[in-house]
Amino acid sequence: MIRLIAAAGFVVAVATSALAITPAPVPEDGMTTQVAYGCGPFRTRIAGRCVARTTVRQTRRMVRRGYRRGYR
Repeated sequence: MIRLIAAAGFVVAVATSALAITPAPVPEDGMTTQVAYGCGPFRTRIAGRCVARTTVRQTRRMVRRGYRRGYR
């Protein structure tokens, strides 16, 4: 029980000290890549809006099959 309390105290001490560190600046050397432009998992940015990847696939499928809005 004492080990558990000591381990929990150590974790809290490390976590609080990690929050006090200022983040390092990101170098602008072209080696970093923005991932999904901040849209989140399973989403991508199209025409300035975040959309689900499944929506993109379904839209392409409907275009290939000749669906139009208002019909069917």
